[in-house]
Amino acid sequence: MTAFEPPVVAWRGATGPDDPLVLLLHGRGSDEADIIALADHLPDDLAYAAVRAPIAEGGGYAWFANRGIGRPVAESLTDTMAWFRAWLDEVAPVGRPVVLVGFSGGAAFAGGLVLDDPGRYAGAAILYGTLPFDAGVPTTPGQLADLPVLVAHGDTDVVIPADLLTHTWSYLHDDAGSATTGVRDPGGHGLSAAVIGDVRRWLGGLALVKPTT
Repeated sequence: MTAFEPPVVAWRGATGPDDPLVLLLHGRGSDEADIIALADHLPDDLAYAAVRAPIAEGGGYAWFANRGIGRPVAESLTDTMAWFRAWLDEVAPVGRPVVLVGFSGGAAFAGGLVLDDPGRYAGAAILYGTLPFDAGVPTTPGQLADLPVLVAHGDTDVVIPADLLTHTWSYLHDDAGSATTGVRDPGGHGLSAAVIGDVRRWLGGLALVKPTT
């Protein structure tokens, strides 16, 4: 397994150790300082953590090595998911609700995490990205049974290959078994104000019950 540095994390929102935690996962070549600003537009009673991906790339960071846009190298994805889960288990022991919100490359990483261990998460938002098909994580029918999922795609997105966007949309609506909310954005590869509003409403509608003490 590849050794990575401990994650750099930006925090916003609620600070209690049991508050539901929303993990914001940035796109390829970006970093945590970019995506943490999204928290300012989301429900203020949740905790937010934006984690810097572990692989330096293009002046920013990436979640995995690619074999093509939207197509992770399986071994790399396995390594970075293990690194991420080790950190997550420290800050959010099992029992604390955790929701993944990933954009672009962060969407593929969020998809890998939730497909690999769907019971660990209270929901996942896959924004302007693809699930990591053929990358060592299961995409069998029913894999995300009843899990709340928000998927948002840009109709004029020319960054993520169209076949991967189509496959992601169809899997999450027809095969995954998830409780999927689908959003079509007329724009391209970038978070619009309308989709940010959709994410806010979706998070607000989740049953994120804080553990009792």
